[in-house]
Amino acid sequence: MRIVILGAGFGGLELSTLISEEFGDDVDVVLIDKGEGFVFGFSKLDVMFGHADADHVKHRFEDVVKPGVRFVRAEVVAIDPVARVVSTDEGAFQADILVVALGADLHPEDTPGLLEGGYEFYTVPGASALREVLAQFQGGRVVIGVTSTPFKCPPAPSETTLLVNEFLQKRGLRERSEVSLVMPLPVPIPPSPQASTAILEAFEQRGITFRGDTLVRGLDPVRKVALLSDGDELPYDLFLGVPIHRAPAVVVSSSLTVDGWIPVDPLTLRTRFDGVYAVGDVTSVGTPKAGVFAEGQARVVAASIIAAIRDGSTDLSYDGHGLCYMEFGGQEIAKIDVTFRSGERPVGSMQGPDVEYAADKTAFGTERIRRWFGKEWTSTET
Repeated sequence: MRIVILGAGFGGLELSTLISEEFGDDVDVVLIDKGEGFVFGFSKLDVMFGHADADHVKHRFEDVVKPGVRFVRAEVVAIDPVARVVSTDEGAFQADILVVALGADLHPEDTPGLLEGGYEFYTVPGASALREVLAQFQGGRVVIGVTSTPFKCPPAPSETTLLVNEFLQKRGLRERSEVSLVMPLPVPIPPSPQASTAILEAFEQRGITFRGDTLVRGLDPVRKVALLSDGDELPYDLFLGVPIHRAPAVVVSSSLTVDGWIPVDPLTLRTRFDGVYAVGDVTSVGTPKAGVFAEGQARVVAASIIAAIRDGSTDLSYDGHGLCYMEFGGQEIAKIDVTFRSGERPVGSMQGPDVEYAADKTAFGTERIRRWFGKEWTSTET
């Protein structure tokens, strides 16, 4: 039995770990990713604000040493979901079971003016570049803006806004600065009125402007203005953008997608192709695009695969549940819990913000790196 997993993010790492724990060397798991390593989304903010360097937050795939799991660093160039054959620049792989977990690709180049007049913070190179920019910034109009939907980790723009505010305060630049957040959502976290209210209150207390139901369609780098979807313009001195997200081109060209993303059964994560599953950001399952949801989906797929190998069955289905930790500044962290169950209205709740959740957030990262990579790690260096 060969299981081929495309993508070594939350979904791919959790799935390969579960299969290895269950079968060891009795099952051949091939985990394919073109990258050097895995990075938590929150670690990019640690890099951006100088709490850790890029090497510290990268967990190299070469350190994945698990019975039955073989990591292949390769770029996927074609997927045949009918034959379950994956072509890569390192050769072809035939799968008995194929799981697509390739995430969403980022395209800052597709927002006019973003590369010339602004910065993105959703990648490690982007966060590293902003670290240097922020170190030289002398204050002014800072705009954090989302350029399209859907986008990864909906709380992240609000978190970044609060941390930018704190950064300016610590450097004595806040009084000479303005901070604004432009988002396509009416409130920061629609499934949780409690969380949205807390975030909006934090914005008001700190003098941060929130513009909901609005996208940034482009930048005019010469005039230093953000061009908004409602026709308005917003002047800026420093622009931090959430770039356009799309399914990888190889996935779109494989006949797996409908309207740009892979449709799956919302309870089992099965695609319309026999023996092919998809998890995480690459799907249109109905949850936000965030690693914790991919991880939960991977557990369901693992249970299904284990049952199939053992000629059994599983009652486990995907419940749409996920949680994340959001920093408010001052070492205060909120724990946000949301559920996107198929056919039901999304719901959510929030605990905090409070300094007591800092230990929870640290444990979230430490426990996963221990399970997935077999090493001890803490998220920050300073």
